[in-house]
Amino acid sequence: MENSIIFKHLETGPLAVNCYLLGDKTTKEALVIDPGGHVDKILALLNQYQLQLSTIINTHSHFDHCGGNRDLKDATGARLLVHSLDSDHLGHLTKAALMFGLTVKNSPAPDQMLEHGDQIKVGEITLQVMHTPGHSPGGICLKEEAQKMVFVGDSIFQGSIGRTDFPGCSHSQLINSIKTQIFSLPEDYRLFPGHGPYTDVGREKSYNPFFR
Repeated sequence: MENSIIFKHLETGPLAVNCYLLGDKTTKEALVIDPGGHVDKILALLNQYQLQLSTIINTHSHFDHCGGNRDLKDATGARLLVHSLDSDHLGHLTKAALMFGLTVKNSPAPDQMLEHGDQIKVGEITLQVMHTPGHSPGGICLKEEAQKMVFVGDSIFQGSIGRTDFPGCSHSQLINSIKTQIFSLPEDYRLFPGHGPYTDVGREKSYNPFFR
């Protein structure tokens, strides 16, 4: 990242979700993508870099990506953003987690519904919303053009794709989303997924077994 931007990654929650923090060094504003839990660690990072969290974004509403929403929002007052098609699920995280023998808090309702093409601005950071349904109806990716980064949630991973065996999932829809949205980007765009290591468009187009 450029020197004016702080970019940090940490694994959060019971399923080791990749949570991403982006902060503007000049304005001291920050956003967090997919706080799965371990809110104390997120708050410690904000404090370390003297950042004020203004925005929480969920790439989708599965409990492992949203389990920290309530505590993080309560602690910071940040606005919560999620795609409109996933918004209703935020109030049922506890029930969903119990099916896996886990415990998370239900999320507050979102402060803003996102749609494809929306721009999210925090300080000098701008993220563009790309609707990529398939892993969930309201799944999104967040493109940061200046640094050629895309936060892809559980749409695609290094060498794999998101699960499509949950209610509301669609394998064909996910494949189409990846081909038309993610793979339409230049090959040097880096992809930061919800689990596992980061990758890039060129690598996945060439080597991901779901597209060979």
